[in-house]
Amino acid sequence: MAFGKNIRTYFEGQWHEGDIAVMRAADHGLWQGSSIFDGARLFDGLIPDLDAHCARANRSAEALMITPTVDAGEMVEIAKEGLRKYAKGAAVYVRPMYWAIDGSDLGVSPMENSTRFALCLEEVPMPDPEKGTTLTTTSFRRPVLADNVCNAKAGCLYPNNARMLVEAKRKGFGNALVQDAMGNVAETATANVWMVKDGEYFTPIANGTFLAGLTRKRHMKNLREAGYTVNETVLTLDDFRAADEVFLTGNFSKVQPVAGFDDVVYKERKFTRKAREIYMDWAAGCPLV
Repeated sequence: MAFGKNIRTYFEGQWHEGDIAVMRAADHGLWQGSSIFDGARLFDGLIPDLDAHCARANRSAEALMITPTVDAGEMVEIAKEGLRKYAKGAAVYVRPMYWAIDGSDLGVSPMENSTRFALCLEEVPMPDPEKGTTLTTTSFRRPVLADNVCNAKAGCLYPNNARMLVEAKRKGFGNALVQDAMGNVAETATANVWMVKDGEYFTPIANGTFLAGLTRKRHMKNLREAGYTVNETVLTLDDFRAADEVFLTGNFSKVQPVAGFDDVVYKERKFTRKAREIYMDWAAGCPLV
């Protein structure tokens, strides 16, 4: 089931109107979970980092032992072709996907050079940049590379994220602040996490337990070029309890403020708004053409 509207699907070399069926019952991606996706965003006529998201889709496929079949540059052009059919000003979620078709001799690992590709476009509004979410702790943790494919945006990772999110919502919160196997903060159930303390930005160091996002990377570059101090470091739950501000970054919302963590309320958003402002100023140079 889709979460957007006005869907267009690129599959088997052509565009189709609507949310068409693309996966068969015996596809390896369905019964063995060998699937990856990525996400980009069209908003205000802008499509920032589309090329980087398409390139990461191919890297994710390789990490999950799926053979990529579409060059990243070609993927960009396919996405742009579909996006040009949307009304001016539409906000669209861009999702390229791969999954394996056949399994190897024992069925568990995907067969080399046996791949399907689709690209789905869904019209989904950008979230309200002033609407803050709330965080709580979760009993579930991020895996390590020895346990799962933390170096890919793989579908098989998301049921664990869903458990975190459902647990948080049952407790009355909007999202979960997630720890890694060592007990340090990794990210949230849906996005990378940041905090601000004494005018400096902090985000958990990329230690292989979570996907250090492309939007996170873009914010780090933009903020440093604007003269702000960005610290990639080990952070604990107590660090976040003592923070002045907390916000999330990811492709879906770019910047989402956090109003509170358990019983801690964050009253300031000055640096959160600045991060979004700097990002949007940069994104203005990424028009859909």
